[in-house]
Amino acid sequence: MKQTSFNLKECLRSVSDPNAQRILVVDDDQDVLLSAQVILKAAFPAVRCLSNPGQLKDELPDFYPDVVLLDMNFTRGMVGGDEGLYWLDFIKQFDPRIQVVMCTAYGEVDLAVQAIKLGAADFVQKPWLNEKLVATVKACARLAQSEREIDRLRTTRQELGNATNKSSELVGESANFRAVLELVKRVAGTDANILITGENGTGKELIAQEIHRCSSRAHGPLVSVDAGALSPSLFESEMFGHVKGAFTDAKSDKPGKFELAADGTLFLDEIG
Repeated sequence: MKQTSFNLKECLRSVSDPNAQRILVVDDDQDVLLSAQVILKAAFPAVRCLSNPGQLKDELPDFYPDVVLLDMNFTRGMVGGDEGLYWLDFIKQFDPRIQVVMCTAYGEVDLAVQAIKLGAADFVQKPWLNEKLVATVKACARLAQSEREIDRLRTTRQELGNATNKSSELVGESANFRAVLELVKRVAGTDANILITGENGTGKELIAQEIHRCSSRAHGPLVSVDAGALSPSLFESEMFGHVKGAFTDAKSDKPGKFELAADGTLFLDEIG
């Protein structure tokens, strides 16, 4: 079956905006949270604030931020930064691509440097300069999106590697066989959707490969999908892809089969 063109971005936008940068602020000081909310809301479309770092266990999979602005200390009287380092490690264990910016008080630069060694992307000192805060978070958000794009391209390459075009595997000399090959060549020259029927084991997938090989789309991939193995709950994600955070286990962007088959052929097996 040949792929027909459609706007994949419109399909994805109904689930989640793939370009939206999500910022999560974690601090026990309500004044700091209010200030961060006001400053960052002007630059980012999605900003959430937490006063209790223990809420990260639920908030990370629900909101799936690009950047976390994380305080170093939460318990009154604590100044060693152990709490901040603990939650830094927690976030990085959840997803190392989430960029963490540590919030430090004046004189805690050495502690911030330690946090960077443990995986933090950067730090800002309180009280912060508004322009410095926004610039730092923007840089980290771009880094997070770049890492996701690299992962998406790596996944796409792996998927396409499984769809490498093959030379013809059809061999036969009978009159009926030659008639089938002639029909394959005729339909391969069109952009029509093609239904291939036949009993199990008669070579429907080989015919699909030959149609692709003889078509003007032969330079593109041939992507095969076992439609019979797709459950209703997985169909949309597999065929149209998903963006990070679209559902609980969506920890990275994943291209759908339609996108992978762009400029090529999409073969839906076992659709009956």
